[in-house]
This record gives sequence, structure tokens and C-alpha cells, in this order.
Amino acid sequence: MKKRIIRSLLMTLFLSILLCGVYPLAVTLMGKMVFPQKVNGGFVNIQEKTVGARLIAQSFQDAKYFHGRPSAAGANGYDASASSGSNLGPTNKKLIERIQGSVKSLTKESPEWEGRVPTELVTTSASGLDPHISPETAKAQVKRVAIARGVSEDTLLAVVNSHIEEPKLGFLGDPVVNVLLLNLALDGHHVVNK
Repeated sequence: MKKRIIRSLLMTLFLSILLCGVYPLAVTLMGKMVFPQKVNGGFVNIQEKTVGARLIAQSFQDAKYFHGRPSAAGANGYDASASSGSNLGPTNKKLIERIQGSVKSLTKESPEWEGRVPTELVTTSASGLDPHISPETAKAQVKRVAIARGVSEDTLLAVVNSHIEEPKLGFLGDPVVNVLLLNLALDGHHVVNK
């Protein structure tokens, strides 16, 4: 019996060191070699100041910017340390009220939608931190942003089209637009998407 207990304790210690130390360290080091920008958070710096991250959504409320998905992460949303969805079901009164409020606010800002607000702009992603929207959702915002910035819709449409990221390997996922990189381009900052 004593021999079995010692063997169990040694196996637990060995597996703890392997799975809680060696494996995470190896995966992190391999990730830093293969995907250094992503492993380090994908921070975007403009003139030596961090303005956001490629991989974490942030709020853009001004009419002159494209809006991303709302966030349920943290008390005020977009809190990377509290990444999660709202876990509210489709019949939950709180969720319905939040979506109705978002639709009302967005149709006031973009009257041309007349209640046909893109679903992505009123629903959160599973993590609450998705930095991407579909090209269709970006294009639906072109008129509002063009009016707010005093530029032509065609000019903005060209900027949106130049920021569409195709599916990985040509077939994994759907085309997306990174909201941060798109908005930085509108402000005249060209950031290469790595």
C-alpha cells in the first residue's frame, strides 16, 4: 500500500511539472518563434504609443468611425481580463432590452437603416472581444461615416475593400474586417495586418 501511494504521488508530481510547466513553456516559446506578433498581443503602436490591439476589440462610438460588435466582457465591456459572452438566452428580458436600445441608438445615428441594423452591431461575440466584423456590416456603415467625415462613399468603400481579410488558407472561416485597423486607416495611419 505504501509503495502505491508513493508511486501515485511521484506520478502526480511528474505530470504536474510536465503539464503545468514544461508543456505551456514549450508552446509559448514555439508560438513566439512562429507567431511573435500574435503571441505578444498584437499591439498596434502609433508614434510609440499603443492605440489598441489587433486581436482585442475596443469601443468606437463616434459617428466618424466604423463600429464593431458590442461587448459583454466586464462591467463596461471590452475588458480583456473578463472575456466572456453575456450568457443571456434569446428570451431574456435584459438581452431584449439591450438589443432594442442598441437598435434605437444605431437607427438614430444611421436613419437610412430604418430598423434594419446589421445583427453584428447589436449582438456580442462569444468572447465579447471579437475585433472583426463582416465586410457587409462594414459596408452598411459607409454612408454614416462618409457623412460624418465629409468624404465620398466611394472613397470609403475603397478603404473598406482594401481592409477585407480573406479566410485563412482560402477556406478557413469567412472574410472579415478588423475594425481597429480600418479606423486607423481613416485617420491616416497605415498599419500592416500581420
